[in-house]
Amino acid sequence: MCGIAGFCNFKEDFEENTDYWNFRLEKMRAVLAHRGNDARGRYLKKHIGLSHSRLAIRDILCGDQPMTRTHNGYEYTICYNGEIYNTDELIPELSENGFVCSTTSDTEVILYAYIHWGADFVNRLNGIFAFAIWDAAKSRLLLYRDRVGVKPLFYAIRGDSLVFGSEPKACFAHPAVKPELDKQGLQELLAIGPAHTSGLSLFKDLFEVLPGHFMIYSQDGLHDETYWELTSREHTESYRDTVAHTRFLVEDAIKRQMVSDVPVCTFLSGGIDSSIVTAIAANYMNTRGKTLNTFSFDFKDNDRYFKANAFQPERDLPYVNRMLEEYETAHSYLECDENSLFKALFAAVDAKDMPGMTDVDSSLLYFCSLVSRKNKVALTGECADEIFGGYPWFYRKELLERYGFPWSSDVAPRLALLRDDVGLELDLSGYQAFRYEESRSKAPLLYGEAGEDESRRIIGYLNIKWFMQTLLDRMDRTSMYSELEARVPFADHRIIEYVFNVPWHMKYQNGVEKTLLRDAFSDVLPPELLHRKKSPYPKTYHPGYEALLIKGMEEILDSPNAPVRTLIDADKTREFLKAPAEYGSPWFGQLMAGPQLIAYFIQINYWMEKYQLSLSLIHI
Repeated sequence: MCGIAGFCNFKEDFEENTDYWNFRLEKMRAVLAHRGNDARGRYLKKHIGLSHSRLAIRDILCGDQPMTRTHNGYEYTICYNGEIYNTDELIPELSENGFVCSTTSDTEVILYAYIHWGADFVNRLNGIFAFAIWDAAKSRLLLYRDRVGVKPLFYAIRGDSLVFGSEPKACFAHPAVKPELDKQGLQELLAIGPAHTSGLSLFKDLFEVLPGHFMIYSQDGLHDETYWELTSREHTESYRDTVAHTRFLVEDAIKRQMVSDVPVCTFLSGGIDSSIVTAIAANYMNTRGKTLNTFSFDFKDNDRYFKANAFQPERDLPYVNRMLEEYETAHSYLECDENSLFKALFAAVDAKDMPGMTDVDSSLLYFCSLVSRKNKVALTGECADEIFGGYPWFYRKELLERYGFPWSSDVAPRLALLRDDVGLELDLSGYQAFRYEESRSKAPLLYGEAGEDESRRIIGYLNIKWFMQTLLDRMDRTSMYSELEARVPFADHRIIEYVFNVPWHMKYQNGVEKTLLRDAFSDVLPPELLHRKKSPYPKTYHPGYEALLIKGMEEILDSPNAPVRTLIDADKTREFLKAPAEYGSPWFGQLMAGPQLIAYFIQINYWMEKYQLSLSLIHI
């Protein structure tokens, strides 16, 4: 993994002032150095500037970027962040056509594939990626992003300049791009957040390349091209064949993603998803005479303070230990205390350039910082629930039929701290409903699909396009903040395309979620894990954490210049702080309740301070 950034302007000659523009490229690269600092590189020509900060995973010695190759007298240059898992399938045809790789890097394969097949070559790639290609022959810049948005890529148009980067902070290192907040950004923050509408950011006129899209910037302007989208089709396989097909796809994805020139580890939560990944990865390593590193995460004193609930019925630790009895790995038990968790709330904003899933983000960021001391690459079990229907809103009738995004259908808790006039002006429920209807209308329904079948198709689509995207954003920023590459085998597009069209009665049987996935790996998991009920990413129940949040918010309320005070009602907030735990119903996801609402507004305050975001130009 890496950090990429750059700019393009067809009306400016950057070679007339190379010192200045090389300086700018270095500034844009430097703010992304946490994504990889093994090597750095720049490419500057008349109309184009590219910079790269490298985390060396494949071809350690010869894979530096930006990488340039010459064909028919023209230069082609790539700046790339990601991993391609099917290079072995692409290389033979490229070689037959005279494109012989001088490295073992997937970067070179991508570049030659573009030269050979053209812009739509991206359909041939299996992987996670965001990259820029400068095509001197056609004088154009192309920006690509993987099918489901595992890797980030932001851009802004300022005058005749296109500016891009792996994270917003890279764009802000360009002199033409400044962090600004408008009404839509506030609506995204308070009505949709910590999710966000795909293609947007919270910042004014700063956008994302959409997942499954590539963009072409030339003298004709900026053009957006779609190369992949979810589609619906009839499922004709028997259940037995569906189980076998699922087993093949998942196992193949995991094995493909073991490719690396540095050791690979796995996150082991004790849930079925990470346990499947760990089991396949451990066997893969054992056949090669190596031992897999595994890591589990928990919170200090959770044995004392854990409180079972409908979403998190039990602790993970016993199931982690059961997996370790079954599979020989080099395991590390990682813990986070309440002070580290609170402190990391601010680092999580630094990593993401916006408020996020509060302690869900901050704890993962903290754990990734520990994992990165031993490994550069980790495989995770992320995304299985969104694809195989693991969340209660897939099968609980009252949640399935409820209007709105099932993970945040009620905006009322979000209004608990806001000034009444702010809530009225922003119309949070109206904005959320607008985005919900907008996305719902895009769901690819089968002809004649109605009732619960239609509802589940829509919920499946929304989960992949929204909730999964939020979790992928979290995983990328929290891991890459510490130079750790997190891979997500379940997000392989082949799995998503296939399972999206598997009928619900195959995914959910006898009151058990993800039956299809369980049956596909019944010979891999111990019985205790095979039949374990879904449990989400863990959170702390330590009372000291809530006390830190209350103290932090009280300090904000006592500070007259705290920017978030322009949004919140001090009296309502102080009343809320008396008993935040009473707001037990999650306002986002399954575990973000009252304490996390406080944490979210603490993050908002820090974010507004950090980027000097003012509401002075917004009518509130």
